[in-house]
Amino acid sequence: MTTTYDLILRGGTVVNQDGKGIRDLGLRDGRIAAIGDLSSASAGSVIDCRGLHVLPGVVDSQVHFREPGLEHKEDLETGSRAAVLGGVTAVFEMPNTKPLTTSAEALADKVARATNRMHCDFAFWVGGTRDNARDVAELERLPGAAGIKVFMGSSTGDLLVEDDEGVYEILKNTRRRAAFHSEDEFRLRERLGERIEGDPSSHPVWRDEIAALQCTQRLVVIARRARARIHVLHVSTAEEIDFLADHKDVATCEATPHHLTLSSDDYAAFGTLIQMNPPVRAPRHRDGVWRGVDQGIVDVLGSDHAPHTLEEKAKSYPASPSGMTGVQTLVPIMLDHVNAGKLTIERFVDLTSHGPNRIFGMARKGRIAVGYDADFTVVDLLRRETILNEQAGSRAGWTPYHGRTVTGWPVGTILRGRRVMWEGEIVGAGLGRPVDFSEGYLKGN
Repeated sequence: MTTTYDLILRGGTVVNQDGKGIRDLGLRDGRIAAIGDLSSASAGSVIDCRGLHVLPGVVDSQVHFREPGLEHKEDLETGSRAAVLGGVTAVFEMPNTKPLTTSAEALADKVARATNRMHCDFAFWVGGTRDNARDVAELERLPGAAGIKVFMGSSTGDLLVEDDEGVYEILKNTRRRAAFHSEDEFRLRERLGERIEGDPSSHPVWRDEIAALQCTQRLVVIARRARARIHVLHVSTAEEIDFLADHKDVATCEATPHHLTLSSDDYAAFGTLIQMNPPVRAPRHRDGVWRGVDQGIVDVLGSDHAPHTLEEKAKSYPASPSGMTGVQTLVPIMLDHVNAGKLTIERFVDLTSHGPNRIFGMARKGRIAVGYDADFTVVDLLRRETILNEQAGSRAGWTPYHGRTVTGWPVGTILRGRRVMWEGEIVGAGLGRPVDFSEGYLKGN
């Protein structure tokens, strides 16, 4: 009897937990049903993947999609459009919206806005504050919650928790891994005078490497005291990489494509377009973050997609806002590094799929394995393309990589067995659902 599948991906080079090789993938009911030689099987549809690499769906665990409250920059639909155009199948979105995502009601509102509207699957970080510190154990386990996110610097109002005791009060109640923006707010306040009007290259002078390292050191001490697990977002300094290497029992960490690709040498050309928190720094720090990738210290890649309009970014520094687009360019920028020999395709998969699965407890995502969701990022490792603003799915409509030619390109995005993007075109309505987590309230699909 001939085995039948809903969809077969035929003849692609599949990259999963046991390496890479040419295999067929049989999909049924949105899940992976078979891996191997399926030449004798039939399917309702077949996609010829010969000459292409089929990767587990890329997960971007740090994006800012700005909804609700800041939709003139981005919303959940446009941000997710950029995601799937870039080969990303799931995102974790940040809590600094208006209103802030700091309550069960605000989280439920975001989940409702996103379901069957976003083009990719999703989870939302819940902001940890002084006011909800007692409630984080429940908040972090609600459907659609990625966990608790704390800003120790680079924030204002209720989301800023800059002192050790405030952070401890949150961490002592968490059970899942909590994520942190780690810059020392006290040092940032002391150094405000280091900013030079009209000169964005002074941004990393103000927000220096000591502010980052000092905060990360404090954070690890607090985590050990609270017996908690932490995740340090967008590591930007060589010293943090060296420090975190000795504390992997409590701390995982993330690198971003911009901290691996750009340096302070680029401010002259790009100005405020590459103004980020923490900043793009001197080349030695870029090299240090690469060392973290090479040595396995870095656990995941995240884009820190944080769009602003070009009009906002055109303001004179320091009135200009920090943040750049990135979810659509994460895959092509990093595949270009793969082709340049900076990392292997297997390491890229570990950072963008296996890593998020492992450290955040994602259920049925992050691997190509029978029983897992049929989420795939299909890429052409040999294709040369030029990144252009005109390709942007984001409402912001720009990228700092405009005009950059890369080798390696996302050809298709498949979400739970359905093509959502193919050859630069979105081919279906939004099907996004909340990501399930093994450490949350399990909610079956």
